Amino acid sequence: MIKLLAKTLRILNSETDPYQISLALCLAMVAGFSPLMSLHNVVVFFLVFVLRVNLSTFLLSWALFSGLAYLLDPLFHVTGLAILTAGPLEGLWTALYNMPLFRIERFNNSVLMGSLLISLVLFLPLYLVTNRAIIRYRQSVLVWVRSTRVMQMIQLSKFYQAYTSFKTIGGDV
Repeated sequence: MIKLLAKTLRILNSETDPYQISLALCLAMVAGFSPLMSLHNVVVFFLVFVLRVNLSTFLLSWALFSGLAYLLDPLFHVTGLAILTAGPLEGLWTALYNMPLFRIERFNNSVLMGSLLISLVLFLPLYLVTNRAIIRYRQSVLVWVRSTRVMQMIQLSKFYQAYTSFKTIGGDV
């Protein structure tokens, strides 16, 4: 638990742009909420490797959202079942099921449909909220921590200076 908190603080305090962290978190939500072997997860993983997102945030958040998905499965099932059994959409689902690509996606699974729908609905709000929260954290909390006497004494120590020089030479540790 302490290592998880340390990794989270390290990511938040890093030079990484807030949008990279927020986008990684949102993509991890889509991948974590739905079953791993889904066609749309291939698209999500492709986006993770093509776009500039923080990979550590993605992996950490993916584990978190995968665990949370087990708790939310009943909600996913109810939502997916409501969408799949909606009368006006019956023709659409039949047409999509007759296409091989969509049959591979297994969208007729109520949990998969519900988790995908909920994660897509939450994608933009989560992105905007986390992006704003990271910016506010860096502007207020991080600035305050760096200005405290304890942190200034740590930054003046030889150990910290050696750590920062090693970090810039050897890459991110």
